[in-house]
Parts: sequence; C-alpha cells; structure tokens
Amino acid sequence: MPTSFASLPLVPIMQRAIPYMQIRGGSSKGVYFCAKDLPSDPILRDRLLVRVMGADDRQIDGLGGADPLTSKVGIVSLSESEEADVDYLFAQIVVGEGRVDTTPNCGNILAGVAPFAIEAGLIEPCNGITKVRVNMLNSGSQCELMVQTPDKKVKYEGDACIDGVPGSSAPITCNYLNIAGAVCGSLLPTGNRIDIVDGIELTCIDNGMPVVVIRAKDMGITGDESPAELNANQCLKDKIQSIRLQIGPKMNLGDVDGAAVPKICMISPALNGGIFNTRTFIPYKCHSAIGVLGAVSAATAAIIPGTVAEGIAQLPTVTSSTLSVEHPSGEFSVSLEIDEQSDPPRVLKAGLLRTARLLSRGELYVPETTFSTI
Repeated sequence: MPTSFASLPLVPIMQRAIPYMQIRGGSSKGVYFCAKDLPSDPILRDRLLVRVMGADDRQIDGLGGADPLTSKVGIVSLSESEEADVDYLFAQIVVGEGRVDTTPNCGNILAGVAPFAIEAGLIEPCNGITKVRVNMLNSGSQCELMVQTPDKKVKYEGDACIDGVPGSSAPITCNYLNIAGAVCGSLLPTGNRIDIVDGIELTCIDNGMPVVVIRAKDMGITGDESPAELNANQCLKDKIQSIRLQIGPKMNLGDVDGAAVPKICMISPALNGGIFNTRTFIPYKCHSAIGVLGAVSAATAAIIPGTVAEGIAQLPTVTSSTLSVEHPSGEFSVSLEIDEQSDPPRVLKAGLLRTARLLSRGELYVPETTFSTI
C-alpha cells in the first residue's frame, strides 16, 4: 500500500530568526545586518550569508536575485575609531558558487549604509542633513555620506536620478577619502602605467577598486556591444580569464580565479559626451552599468598620462572637475579633486551622487543547522 504522509510523525525543522533590512543602494540591491546579529566567526558568518542569499545559481532558496548586482550584503556596526561613526563590511555572495568574497568594496551598497544605520538606531539623525562617517573594513578607507533627514527621518523621495535605476529618489552625497591603493596597496599596483599580457596593453589601477583597463579594440570588440552580446562571446571570456589569472598576482591579489576583483574595464571612445565608453566584467559577466568605485578607478586612469586611456579619454580642462563615465545603462558622473603637482596625479577626494531606498525590514529565517560547527 502507498505510504500515507498524514500518518508519518512530523519532524520540526528548526529555524532561527535574524533581523534584517533590504535596501536598494545605488544600482545594486542588498541585505543589511547589524554585525551583532551575525556570528562573529567568519566561517559561520559566511555560511549564514550563503544560506540567506541562496547557494544555487537561481538563488531559489534565498533572498538573492540570481545576479551579482542583487547578491550583496552590508554588515554595519558602531565604530571604535575616532575618525568614523560606523564600520561597514561588504560581502559579495558569488552566484552559483556558494561562497562569499569580502575582498572588494561596493560603493552602491555603501550608499545604503547611512539610511540603514539611522533606521537601525545606530546613528541619531539631525534635523535636515545627517553626515555619517563610514569606515570601510574591506579596505580600511573612509567615506563621508550625506543623507537628507528632515524631521529626523530618512527621506527617500526626491528628484535625483541615477542611470540604471528607474524613477528618482533623494540624493545621497558620497565623498571618498584615502582610497588610493585601498585593496592592492598602491594606486598603480604593478608599478607600471602600462603592462602587457598576452600581447595586450593594459593599465592596472586601484583607486578604491582594483580595475584592469583595456582598450576594447585590443580585445576584438568595438566596446558598443550590449552586455548580452558580450556575455555570449566565449572567445572574449577566455581572453579575460587568461588576463585575470596572469595579472592578479602582479596586482598583489594572488590567485583571482573566480574572485570579484580585479574588474576588467574595456574602454572605447565616448558616444554621448563622456570621457569614454565602458564595458565592465564582474568577474566574467558584463555589468549592465558600472560599479561606483569601478567608475572612480577608471576615471582615475583617464587622468594619468601614459595609460591605455591616453588617446581615448576626452578630459575637461579644469583641475577639479566632473568626469562622465559612459556605460551600457547611461553614464556615471565622478567628481575628482586632483593634485596635479604630484606624479602620477594624486586624487585628494572622489565625490559622487547615489540614491537608496528601504525596500523591506523584519526577520529572515535560516536553518538552525547553519550555526553548527560540526
């Protein structure tokens, strides 16, 4: 006779509730936690984050959206540093691989840190504009976030628009400080303005995000192709893989197979008045836009003479200027305050505009076995 499931004893599946918020930060979306609500052991923490977002390539059993831009986590706590209000750790949950990468920063998820810290009660808001100084634990660098808080409440509605995000929202000003060499240890990690790998000239740069800048034409593309077209180009992906594996150790990143950094940024002449047009890969999938710090690093490469950007980048003439970096979804404006007396030119401050919106808050659930050390 067939088994009657109604007659079988019920075995409870124990789950643990964890407070969270889901916030769209810039052109990404992430799950945010207070550090105190997560395991202090990095191994248990990362195991938990994979369960939260989903381990398979569809992330069907988690909150991730099966895309690198929606498989992100921000972990926030009060800072013990006198130079910061909160500490922020970014975690990229690699889609389909069931692992966590805390090597890079993420400027988009960073944009949601100030709203989260206020909503979570970590920061007392001002009546008007609240400044939140953030210590980015991934790199040890700092960013100053300015968020609108009329009546001491975070304002999400506004007229600020950013490409890659529908509609408009209240602006969040992000001023990055001390980000040169944030991950690799120096602005030009290899010590060269141009390196050659597989016969292709490239510039390695780290002004907040490790990026390898390559002329699109040198990779056999125009640079105007859609992300879908580039993602279907297996020959291009093979070239990217070979370059990343060889240049990673030279950038002080070690074995970068499957890692989120370095980003590969292919540049071509601007189409709509920007400094140049870009196609960025994270790590092998073409980004539908460009990351915040990826745009900062790419723009920095443009202002340094002798890089692969020379001859392609169309730069304004003023010393402190806004540089428009074009990408598949539009453009990203980066304001660089530059000390041109140094060689290479030194970026004193990188400012940019982002937006954020609180999407949900409450408790999420993970199996109790996630916390087992056995």
